[in-house]
Amino acid sequence: MKGHKSHNKRILILGIGNLLLGDEGAGVHAIRYMNEHPFPGNVRLLDGGTGGFNLLAYLQEYDPVILIDATSDNDPPGTLHIIKPRFSSDFPRTLGAHDIGLKDLIESAVLLDSLPEIFLITVSIRIPHEPGMELSPTLRKTLPEIENKVREIIGRYP
Repeated sequence: MKGHKSHNKRILILGIGNLLLGDEGAGVHAIRYMNEHPFPGNVRLLDGGTGGFNLLAYLQEYDPVILIDATSDNDPPGTLHIIKPRFSSDFPRTLGAHDIGLKDLIESAVLLDSLPEIFLITVSIRIPHEPGMELSPTLRKTLPEIENKVREIIGRYP
């Protein structure tokens, strides 16, 4: 079809986090926000919840994978970083119950020789944070910026 851009790569956007812990659920909230906007047909948005081995099949099926997760670092809440981890040790310290699960997931993909190219978008949050199902106003404001970063990455894969 003339003028139609072909998308060959199957891209996964995977939001990780616990919705019951407020800002710790930033990755899942980002997926919900982006679900309201159209993406190319080769892109899948997935709520990965608190992670774990059930996500391994997705790492084998998609390449690249864009992970979105909250992190506890010394940056102000709402600060975004994009890193390209290759091993579980390359991941920054994450939070809560999914920390070990995400690292184990990456190590398993490495052992199976099926680790895709990964982009990790981290969202800095404050610890301790308020429990609840809503993002703080500061993190809510980052959702369009997260989407812009995701679209920049997707744009690298025509």
